[in-house]
Amino acid sequence: MATPAFEALADDFAFLDDWEDRYRHVIELGKAMPPMDPALKVPATKVEGCASQVWIQPQVRDGRFDFQGDSDALIVRGLIAVLHQLYAGLPVEAAAQVDATAELARLNLQEHLSAQRSNGLRSMVERLRGHAAAAAAEG
Repeated sequence: MATPAFEALADDFAFLDDWEDRYRHVIELGKAMPPMDPALKVPATKVEGCASQVWIQPQVRDGRFDFQGDSDALIVRGLIAVLHQLYAGLPVEAAAQVDATAELARLNLQEHLSAQRSNGLRSMVERLRGHAAAAAAEG
C-alpha cells in the first residue's frame, strides 16, 4: 500500500525519461523537506549503514505513522523525502506492511544508486519498518 503522495511521485518519475532528471527531482524533494529539529540529531536517531550522516525519528500520532529525517548529503536527503512520501500518514499497521523494496523499484532508483547508497536506503527502510511494526504491536 502506497500513499497518494507516493503514487503522485511514481507518476512524476514515469514522466521523467532521463535518470539525471529523476536525480534532480529527488534532490529537489529533499530541499523542499522541512528541516529536522537539531535536538533530534542524536546517536539514538542516527541510521547506521549509511555512507552519509542520516537521522530518522519515527513518530505515531493518532494511530498514523510519520517521521522526521535529515542527512548531510543532498541526494540522501531526497531519498528520505521519497520514503516520507511512501510512509507518512499511513495507519501504523499499514506502514508496517509496506513493501518498500517493491514500491521503490517502481521508481527505478536502485539501479542508479551506488552500493553504499543502496545499503543506506535499505538501512533507512529497516529503521522505519521496525518502528512501524513496534507501534502496530503496541496497538
